[in-house]
Amino acid sequence: THIYNSTSSVRSRDFYCQAGVVEAGLSLDELTVEVIADGRHIPHGILKLLYKTKGPDKLVLITDASRAAGMPPGKYKLGELDILVEDNVGMLPDKTSFAGSVATANWLAKIMYREVGISMIDVVKMLTLTPARLINESNTKGSLVKGKDADIIVFDDDIEVSLVIREGKRLK
Repeated sequence: THIYNSTSSVRSRDFYCQAGVVEAGLSLDELTVEVIADGRHIPHGILKLLYKTKGPDKLVLITDASRAAGMPPGKYKLGELDILVEDNVGMLPDKTSFAGSVATANWLAKIMYREVGISMIDVVKMLTLTPARLINESNTKGSLVKGKDADIIVFDDDIEVSLVIREGKRLK
């Protein structure tokens, strides 16, 4: 699952502390972790800590977006589940738990670059090449190299999508 969301952390049992999934993810160099970097699920300080601990090669930024991604506040469906979109996040109607995210990838880029202070080069890497490597698709995805799929998203100065190219064909 996504680090810090529904994952165990340090807890005491019989007066002794035991590490949880979060600590394993942070301390094991061979593990790549993913985080919902929408600025709502995890505070900015923790996003910075994750980046400092794992670096851009072992941290994947994900949206965990539901079908309500990019939609205004209101009520939506997540499968059979009713969700409420409020304060730029999906949640259960009783507001006891998050229920996915409404973020898009450029939203994550804005949060990580502007609010957390990560370089845009590393932000893009954590959105593209690092996840492609994780799922063994880096031979065709994740970077602009001859022979790879020509999937390109171009942002404007406000980090809004201004151009989409998939497999070399302009979509937007």
